[in-house]
Amino acid sequence: MTTAATPLLMLARQIHDQTVPARRRRGITSVCSAHPLVLEAALSRAARTRHPVLIEATCNQVNQEGGYTGMTPAAFRDMVHDIARRVDCPRDRILLGGDHLGPNPWKSLPAEEAMDRAQAMIAAYAEAGFVKLHLDASMGCRGEAAALPDAVVARRACTLAARAEAARPGQAAYIIGTEVPVPGGVADSLDHLCPTSPTAALQTLHIHEEIFTTTLGQDVWERVIALVVQPGVEFGVEDVAFYRRERARDLIDTLSCMPGRVFEAHSTDYQPLSALRALVEDGFAILKVGPGLTFALREALYALDDIRAVLRPERTSLRNTMERLMRDNPVFWQGHYAGNARQIEWMRHYSYSDRIRYYWALPQAQAAVQSLFDDLGETGLPDPLISQFLPGLYEDIRTGSIPRNPRIIAITAVETVLNIYDHACHGNRVSA
Repeated sequence: MTTAATPLLMLARQIHDQTVPARRRRGITSVCSAHPLVLEAALSRAARTRHPVLIEATCNQVNQEGGYTGMTPAAFRDMVHDIARRVDCPRDRILLGGDHLGPNPWKSLPAEEAMDRAQAMIAAYAEAGFVKLHLDASMGCRGEAAALPDAVVARRACTLAARAEAARPGQAAYIIGTEVPVPGGVADSLDHLCPTSPTAALQTLHIHEEIFTTTLGQDVWERVIALVVQPGVEFGVEDVAFYRRERARDLIDTLSCMPGRVFEAHSTDYQPLSALRALVEDGFAILKVGPGLTFALREALYALDDIRAVLRPERTSLRNTMERLMRDNPVFWQGHYAGNARQIEWMRHYSYSDRIRYYWALPQAQAAVQSLFDDLGETGLPDPLISQFLPGLYEDIRTGSIPRNPRIIAITAVETVLNIYDHACHGNRVSA
C-alpha cells in the first residue's frame, strides 16, 4: 500500500536489504522544533537538496488543547506549510511527525481519563496529516508506578494506534519503545549511560507484535517501522556522551531479528559527524535533533547582539531581555540547573540543555529579535565585526555566499548544523 509515510517505510526496509552495505545506508533527520527560523532553515534545505524533510512536534508542545506553544496539530501543520510556501518547498516533500504521543501531558490524572485525552490527541495528529506517530504510553498515571509493565505499555500503545487508524486508516507509520534520555538532556553525570540491552529491545518488540497483530492486524503491525532505544548518546548542561559503536554492538545485532525495522535515536544533539554517520551505518536510521538547532540559533542571535552593542550601544541587549523573561517565568528552567547564582545564570543562556528555547515564542522575545534584525539592517554589518563575532561565517558573508542580512545569517547558523546531519544521513553524497 502506498501511503504518505512510504518514504519512512522504504527507509526501514533498506537497512535489511543485504545488497546495501552499511557504508551506503541512508537515514533521515528528525527536526524537533517549533521555532519558525529553525523550520525555515530545514524547509529551505529540503527545497534545495530535494530530500524529504521530517519535522516533529511533541505531546507537551502541540496537542488538541494547545500545548505550551498554544498550537493544535492542525495549527502546527499550517505553520509548517506556510513557511514551506514562502521558501518554495513542495508540500509532498514534508513528513510531519508526533513524538511521545501518549498520556504524559495528563499523567497526574487517573489512567482512564489520561488515556481518553491521549486518544483525542493522537486522533488530532492523524487528522491533521501527521504520518509518523511515536506511541509512548510508558509513564504511570495517578496511583500507578512511574514505570509500567511492558504488557500494559503495549496495550495502551495499541489503543492509541487504533484511534489513529480510525481517524485516518492506513496512512501512518508508527514508532514504539520509550527507553530514551530525559527530554532536554540530563542534569547529572553521563558516566553511567548504557545502551539498551538486547533482551529489553527484543522483549519490547515481541510484546507489541503479539498485541498489535491480534488486535489491529498484520497491516498495522507492518507499519511499525522503528523502535526507540538508547544507543549510548546524551547531553547534559555542559557535557555530551558521544556514540561508541563498540558499546552498542550487541544491541545493533538485534536488528537482524527485526526485519523491516530500524532504531530511532533521540538526543543526538551535539554529536560529531563521525558519530552521527556511525549511528546511521549501524541501523539508527532516524536521528532526532532539537535543542542543538535552537542552541545554534541562540549563538548566532547573541553574536549579532554583540555586533549591535558596538554599533548601537544605546539599545537594550537581546541577552538582557531574555534574562528578564527567564527570571520572571522560571518554570522552564528551574529544577534543571544546579549551582550558585552565577553558575545558574550562565546555564540559563548557554547550556547544552538550551532551556532558553522555551522563551523565544514569547511576544517580548519575538519583538526583541525583530528589533535586533531591524537595527542591524541599518548598519551594513562591517566585516571586521563579523570576523570578531561570527568567525565561522565570516568568509561566506564577506564573499557574498551568505547575504549580509541578519535574519538570513541566523537561519544559516541553523543550517550549518543541519548540514552535518545531512552528510551523516546521506553518506558521501554532497549536500547543498
